[in-house]
Amino acid sequence: MSPHDLLWVAPGAIRLNGPWPEWADAAWQRSAPVVVRREAVAGGVIPVGLRGAARSQRVKGYVAADAVTRRMAPESLAEGSATVDGNLPALAALALLAPAFNATGMAWGPTGGVGYFLACGLPVLRADSDLDVVVRAPQPLTACQAAVLDGIQAAPGAACRIDIQVDTGHGAFAFAEWRRGGRVLLKTNTGPQLCADPWADTV
Repeated sequence: MSPHDLLWVAPGAIRLNGPWPEWADAAWQRSAPVVVRREAVAGGVIPVGLRGAARSQRVKGYVAADAVTRRMAPESLAEGSATVDGNLPALAALALLAPAFNATGMAWGPTGGVGYFLACGLPVLRADSDLDVVVRAPQPLTACQAAVLDGIQAAPGAACRIDIQVDTGHGAFAFAEWRRGGRVLLKTNTGPQLCADPWADTV
């Protein structure tokens, strides 16, 4: 499992550290996948996030790996993104920018509200939603790939904010922050780390 993967799990499989939220009723749980998040945990356990329709409805939890009944990675949601039909700015931006993401030659996929909506159809998107995308880059970006991502980040035809996260395999960072130069905040399973080279073996 990788961060941002969407998982459907067996009933009652989600374990929370705190009280169960009222919005996560049985009907919501039947339709709503959980999102894999970053945290170092014991083997056989997956750290996940449970989300509701509102931004404030987010809780952290855990599921056993053997309770997962279905998995959907962001990369699978990228297929057909250029033909996504929707009247919300984030969906329109995805359809507009999908060919450019494909042109990088890297695996990529929508995450956040857009990815969640495409995976399950639940009403989590709003007119002011961002387009969040993860790009898989186990090797440092080439000058050409970085230039394409620059163009995507500043796409004049996109009517919403574009947030590109670059996943190196052992952490992820914001492309816009890396492009500004200097150290970047790399999100890892053991917490955020400031590093000069996010692809370094030791950070």
